[in-house]
Amino acid sequence: MKRPFEVDSAEYPFEDRWLPYRDGYIHYIDEGRGPTVLLLHGNPTWSYLYRNVIKELRGECRLVALDYPGFGMSKAPSGYGYTPQEQSEAVADFIRRLGLKDFVLVVQDWGGPIGMGYAVRHRENLRGIVVMNTWAWPAKILPMKLFSLIMGGWPLGYWLQTRRNFFAKVIVPSGIHHTEKVTESLRKAYTDPFPTPVSRIPTWVFPGQIRKARPWLEEIEARLPALADLPAQILWGTKDSAGFPPEQMAKWQQVLPMNETEVLDDASHYVQEDRPDRIAAAVRRVLERTALA
Repeated sequence: MKRPFEVDSAEYPFEDRWLPYRDGYIHYIDEGRGPTVLLLHGNPTWSYLYRNVIKELRGECRLVALDYPGFGMSKAPSGYGYTPQEQSEAVADFIRRLGLKDFVLVVQDWGGPIGMGYAVRHRENLRGIVVMNTWAWPAKILPMKLFSLIMGGWPLGYWLQTRRNFFAKVIVPSGIHHTEKVTESLRKAYTDPFPTPVSRIPTWVFPGQIRKARPWLEEIEARLPALADLPAQILWGTKDSAGFPPEQMAKWQQVLPMNETEVLDDASHYVQEDRPDRIAAAVRRVLERTALA
């Protein structure tokens, strides 16, 4: 299948793989051999986000990264609403169809709720977890609620996302602390998946779902104790926006008591762009810890 847009092959030197999903398809990459690591992105990113982590680790383990329907190179099926519940169901179906077992789950941003929607129901299939600047419970802090209301609201949020591609053009670069990494190639990799107003609707749905998905998030939060024995590495970029303060990290430390935490003072929201080396180290650490178990 042909790529819907071009991406620098030096930055993203991976073989494209495609999995039919209803009348759409999921694009993913599957690199390396060994223990399996599943990498989940957020908004408005895609598997490209993990490119440097994959390049560093593909000689040591199997790394699988998919693009959610409507993101990256994936095509959403007819009638798809782009809600986190639907994305979590798509991920669960993807895991089942690829037969992924005993894997390390890596999550950030919306990858947290989407991944936890699977994890709390399939703890037995997880070897460990790496958590970065995310959440998996209803928004309780004012900055997150305001962000949801403005960026996922109507008409301002809808206009910003669909007409100005605001998430891809503005939010992503502003969420990378090391500004020298924000190259023109990187900007294109995040804006090109959304060439039209209609294609940008998924980036508008996600922020609104911070409020609208409350019942689903409450259900996940209630089931998080099932993960109390899961070996975890927590990485937290402290230069993130007000929506991800240290208090959110502290909640993860309570939810995942088997954690080892690393605070990153030189990383913002997109930790994968700022410190891919520390993510690779965290994955290695999970594998070391579980190898001894």
